[in-house]
Amino acid sequence: MGSMEEALLLKPPPSVVVCHHAAAAEAAAEACHHDGCPGCAMDRRKVSLGGSIPYKELFYVGATSLAASLPITCLFPFMYFMVRDFHIAKTEEDIGSYAGFLAASYMIGRAITSIFWGIASDRLGRKPVIVFAMLSVVILQTLFGLSTKYWMAIAARLLLGSLNGILGPVKAYAIEVCPTEHQALGISIVNTMWGFGVVIGPGLGGYLSQPAEKYPQIFSKESVLGRFPYLLPCLAVSSLLLLF
Repeated sequence: MGSMEEALLLKPPPSVVVCHHAAAAEAAAEACHHDGCPGCAMDRRKVSLGGSIPYKELFYVGATSLAASLPITCLFPFMYFMVRDFHIAKTEEDIGSYAGFLAASYMIGRAITSIFWGIASDRLGRKPVIVFAMLSVVILQTLFGLSTKYWMAIAARLLLGSLNGILGPVKAYAIEVCPTEHQALGISIVNTMWGFGVVIGPGLGGYLSQPAEKYPQIFSKESVLGRFPYLLPCLAVSSLLLLF
């Protein structure tokens, strides 16, 4: 019997190799385990999945990404009318400039604080940062709908962008909850649901703004939604965030 045949006979079957690898990974996770360590708990969770897709975690990742992207574009359909009602523009041509500053204030806030929220999520954990950001969006989005002055709307949008540090931590969370072979799926879910939110947001803003004018049989002009014509789409976004 040649050396090649002896090597083939001594080689264990693939199932045994896989079992050995899984046992080694589980033993490594046990050896590195520290009580109260979120990273160790996540590693143990991934080992227990055995390479399967974490559907529950990815559902929350997708829902969070969808809800967090809605505030970006929900104001676009009514932004012109909102600035017009503030009576800050001297001419109709100036409304576009004021509306542009209002739309840009959100992204200015995002640009200022994104790195900070990434560092905070590394030190404090992903979930605390995500929960804080979602609560901030709920409050500030509602305050934006209640704005009666231009500076109030600008301040609400600037703070909304500054405190909405969801995108970075949720991408990191999507990678951490997935085994290596499914990490691309986790990131693609974040980007897909973010895109859906950017598309759905203008629809909410267009259909739900100025309800007393569009649906007078349901909403009167003396009601809260009649006095604050841009509150309803903001409340819809906040409600979706509370649900998730």
